[in-house]
Amino acid sequence: MASSKRKAREKVEDLSEEHGFKPADLKKRRTYYYKVRHPNGTVKTGEQKAFSAEEVEEALENMGLEVVKVQKKWFDFEFSPPQDDLIMFVRLAANLLRENLPFDEVLEMLVNDVSSKSLQQVIRDLNSDLKGGMNAEKAFNKHRDKLGKFTAYMLGIASKSGNMAEIYEATARFLERKDEFSSRVRSAMIMPAVTTVAMIGAMVWYIWYIVPATAGLFEGMDVTMPPLTSFSLDMAAWLDQYWVWALIGTVGPLLAFVVWARTEQGKFYLHKYMIKVPLIGKLLHKINIEIFCRVFSILYSGAGDNLRVIRIAAEACGNKYMEYRIRNVTIPMMTAQGASLVQALKASGVFTSMAITRFKSGAETGSVRESARQMADYYEQETELSLDAAVESIQTGVSIIIAIGVLFLTILSAEMAFIQPSQADMMGM
Repeated sequence: MASSKRKAREKVEDLSEEHGFKPADLKKRRTYYYKVRHPNGTVKTGEQKAFSAEEVEEALENMGLEVVKVQKKWFDFEFSPPQDDLIMFVRLAANLLRENLPFDEVLEMLVNDVSSKSLQQVIRDLNSDLKGGMNAEKAFNKHRDKLGKFTAYMLGIASKSGNMAEIYEATARFLERKDEFSSRVRSAMIMPAVTTVAMIGAMVWYIWYIVPATAGLFEGMDVTMPPLTSFSLDMAAWLDQYWVWALIGTVGPLLAFVVWARTEQGKFYLHKYMIKVPLIGKLLHKINIEIFCRVFSILYSGAGDNLRVIRIAAEACGNKYMEYRIRNVTIPMMTAQGASLVQALKASGVFTSMAITRFKSGAETGSVRESARQMADYYEQETELSLDAAVESIQTGVSIIIAIGVLFLTILSAEMAFIQPSQADMMGM
């Protein structure tokens, strides 16, 4: 079930220490192409993951098929399924389960309807494991790297619930909501980002090429250069000499920040301070709380292991800092100190006063689950409206930056137009 060979080796070493055996070999499942002939003479081709070609041949022969060829796929790259395919799979599964179809039939129907080969393989493995008697939660957990932690957990526990269709419906809605927000943010940010980069590029080109080609003709004459023109000429000369270092100094920190932001520590601090950024930070914080409340309302029950529900909701909220505070403050307070849910959530310091108030009223009336659902619905509506306002503010800010850049270039061009060398200088030139 490991996501990489390194992690698999670590797990095997832990098992060997625990059970006292010595590992002899470690193999990775790979994809094999196969061609088979059915008893009616029809020839079919396909692919299947296995540890060896012999394993594929044996499985096909046991199905009564004549094996023509089995060949290992040399370029076996594994990619996570596209989000659209994953959402379609969960949504269609929810609709089919609502029609009371058996789950194994649902998987067999959907395996050919998804376009992602990665997701097709996941569905085949799920069907095989479930038919083999494996626990559904364990079967889905094997594919958490492809499906996502939250999706794998939700679909895994669905079989234990009284209504699989309800869990699948809630999961589909969650994925659709998350994908819709991400798409809207990307579409809202692409144009401002492209416009800003284009504006900066135009300014650099004007200062580095146009200004020296025009105002540079008057250098060496007894002419007093206007301030912006003089600054631009000095900047162009500096770029001529140090452009490599300027490029490294600009691109280097950006690349370093991207690499750091992908680490666990980087994500933690980025998420910690991101929710404190004016305008957009407040919006992101409310979205994180909305997701937490949505997942919490789906899984929460009046009794039982609700600490696990809180942990799963914290992982699903999408903010590493919030997850850390809930896991290391809220849950320990409830287990070690016997604090109530409201007290423990408040102590984490990552929930708004409004969210705490709703949880408190829900705890007093015995309707915590309903209060969480109402909170999620409220923040969903508020964030949709706030997102539109945030996009307008970002576009306004970009417009101001463009206006400043255009004003700078206009003043610079006007200054160069009014440079007046003497007649002697012109004759000498």
